Amino acid sequence: MKNFLQKPNEKIFGLRNLDRDTLIYRVLPRFLLEILRKYFRMEVEGAQNIPRRGAVIIAPNHSGFSGFDAFLLGHIVQQEAKRVPRVLTHHFWFLTETTAIPASKMGFTEATYENGVNALKKGNAIVLFPEGEQGNFKPTTERYQLQEFKRGFVRMALEAQCPIVPAIVLGAEETHINLKQLKFTKFLKGTVIPLPLNIIPLPAKWRIRFLEPIRLPYKASAMNDSELMHEIAQDIQEKMQAAIEEEITKRGNPFL
Repeated sequence: MKNFLQKPNEKIFGLRNLDRDTLIYRVLPRFLLEILRKYFRMEVEGAQNIPRRGAVIIAPNHSGFSGFDAFLLGHIVQQEAKRVPRVLTHHFWFLTETTAIPASKMGFTEATYENGVNALKKGNAIVLFPEGEQGNFKPTTERYQLQEFKRGFVRMALEAQCPIVPAIVLGAEETHINLKQLKFTKFLKGTVIPLPLNIIPLPAKWRIRFLEPIRLPYKASAMNDSELMHEIAQDIQEKMQAAIEEEITKRGNPFL
């Protein structure tokens, strides 16, 4: 008769053979992200729009101040498209070794133009938020109102000659409530931080939808045309805003 109280065979899970860094920065994050995926009752649509190989920019809206959207998007791309994306994130993650080391091991890269282009030229998928911190830290009263897109992601796409896959995320705005956006004018001038209402995430239902890839019909030299870059970024922003509004009209109460 099998003894159900015996110690499980650790080789089944391979835990004994994992080094500390792999366990802390890879296994545990994936385990926690799967829990969050279930907690948020996440729905994913359009994952087939993510190219399975080659350079691509995945450009989502940014919201909820906590960075959960960055974690979960990276996880979804890995699970659904079988790719390990480089997630370009806020430079605050890289101010000290304490945060920079785990961030790097979890696939985060500091959001600079050079880092994005280098990753793309190696054939990687990157997740890049065109709104930047203005979108992530906007007050909840402005939820689902896209902030002005920066143009760097368009220039990256042209320099690397790769497609852009817009993505929309619903649910993060209700998961973490931001009362206000604080802007520093004297110390740390130009820095923006949130004034959160809650730290523990609320159980809003999440939906992530990947739109069809956009392939820009221009040569790399077009990146020097600032007016064209602004026009393309604005067109993509309007396309994403329309998709967000379409999803909002269909979803009903996000907590039910």
